[in-house]
Amino acid sequence: MSTDLEIARKAKLLPITDIAKKMGIDPELLELYGKYKAKLPLSLIDMKKVEQNILILVSAISPTPAGEGKTTMSIGLSQALNRIGKKTTVVLREPSLGPVFGVKGGATGGGYSQVLPMEDINLHFTGDFAAVEKAHNLLAALIDNNLQSKKNNLGLDPRTVLWKRVMDMNDRALRRIIIGLGGKTMGVPRETGFDITAASEVMASLCLANDPQDLKRKLGNIFIGFTYDKKPVYARDLKAEGAMAALLKDAIKPNLVQTIENTPAIIHGGPFANIAQGTNSVIATRMGLSLSDYVVTEAGFGFDLGAEKFFDIKCGYSGLSPRAVVLVATARALKYHGGAPLADVSKPNLEALAKGIENLDKHIENIKKFNICSVVAINRFTTDTDEEIKFIIDHVAKQGIKAIDVNVWGKGGEGAIELAKVVSYVAERCQNKFKPMYDWNWPVEKKIETIAREIYGAHAVDYTPQAKADLKNIEYLGLDKLPVCIAKTQKSLSDNPDLLGRPKDFVVTVRTIEIASGAGFVIPITGEIMRMPGLPEVPAANNIDIDNEGNITGLF
Repeated sequence: MSTDLEIARKAKLLPITDIAKKMGIDPELLELYGKYKAKLPLSLIDMKKVEQNILILVSAISPTPAGEGKTTMSIGLSQALNRIGKKTTVVLREPSLGPVFGVKGGATGGGYSQVLPMEDINLHFTGDFAAVEKAHNLLAALIDNNLQSKKNNLGLDPRTVLWKRVMDMNDRALRRIIIGLGGKTMGVPRETGFDITAASEVMASLCLANDPQDLKRKLGNIFIGFTYDKKPVYARDLKAEGAMAALLKDAIKPNLVQTIENTPAIIHGGPFANIAQGTNSVIATRMGLSLSDYVVTEAGFGFDLGAEKFFDIKCGYSGLSPRAVVLVATARALKYHGGAPLADVSKPNLEALAKGIENLDKHIENIKKFNICSVVAINRFTTDTDEEIKFIIDHVAKQGIKAIDVNVWGKGGEGAIELAKVVSYVAERCQNKFKPMYDWNWPVEKKIETIAREIYGAHAVDYTPQAKADLKNIEYLGLDKLPVCIAKTQKSLSDNPDLLGRPKDFVVTVRTIEIASGAGFVIPITGEIMRMPGLPEVPAANNIDIDNEGNITGLF
């Protein structure tokens, strides 16, 4: 069986100018990054078409540690929709180097449902992550310079500074550090740390911005800390937003590439869904809807994380409303949720499947709470039995929802033709506008508790003393009307990664609540979730190599 990389290398890529022509774009408007990548100008966005055309959101059940194939499904579905005559673009996030070199690997799909060139996209791509990292760290440098300065010192209390630095790599050793050591000329000593770039508020702001001016405004609104007399300090007080926006002048433009079947693909932004909003940029989604009749996009991890934030944050700010949700499920994940050991999920086990399917039920229930029509896509693996697939299809049918057996890894668009027909039928007839889970004007606690109870299925929410103090700060700053972006484990509906299936009667613990006033939300941190992951004992980086001809191996 060929690897993803081997399949990708055999694919015949079209020049990106040809992909642009298929979309009705004058190639002269492209900013080329070689033969197969280009930046798209924001002038191509047409808000009338954005409102008219059809958006499909791909989400998933609670995943196994390896993921359930949302990106692969999104790509395969977009290819299939084009095969049945629907002009479609797939719009995705950019991969972070953390997972690429860590456990999960790349994020360009797999098999015959990939976006290409996969090595470039998984590594440095067009430099967007680097630009976000530099803009973020410029603000960090300006903060420490102001603390050191005698002239324009804002009186910022270094003990209250919340702004860390970022890098696009898993590195647990940088979670908590001391800076400014070595004497008076070296800065003011203080405790700080690093987050991964995907968790940066600059990344979140980029992905929620409408245009360059809106981005600059968001960057200026970033909360830094308090002065000694308890006055808030924002990035605009340091006059940082102009230079930060200048570093992002190209990063704000979406990237055009293609799938293995030459379907247009727009890839832009990369926030994680367990620690940020987990969706591509508003600009990229609008760009796709301006240039095609259908857009297929995905939100990170399970519906309880990325999709909830897609609706309650991204749609709330942008006015977007998907016509349908495709919920990806796998027999192996359902068996895992039913108690089967991870090492045995490829073995037939109808008993574990029947027990674990309640996880799928909960996610379907959650989709209905948002008033959106849905279709279940069963991502088939070669080890799945016909009996297992039939059990899932029959079970879902009892809820009035279609479940489709799909093989996009092995067959590409051809393996999702039936899914494409069902999805287009549902989307073209579903006129529902999504219903948000909460009102932004509610108190922060009520917003958190509504998500915890309604989406996660929690019995209650507990707040640590630190979280209670954070709530008072948020209210003091007048930021209590912002939406909430809950940071939670992706492995469970609860905040405990060991509670699989559909846990009940659990309590969600909010440890702290971070402020992302630039991006426009607050971030309750639950359980043991961290914004700087660590590498595993045997990282994926150990298998990645390059030869004398520049051919990369080991990416998956």
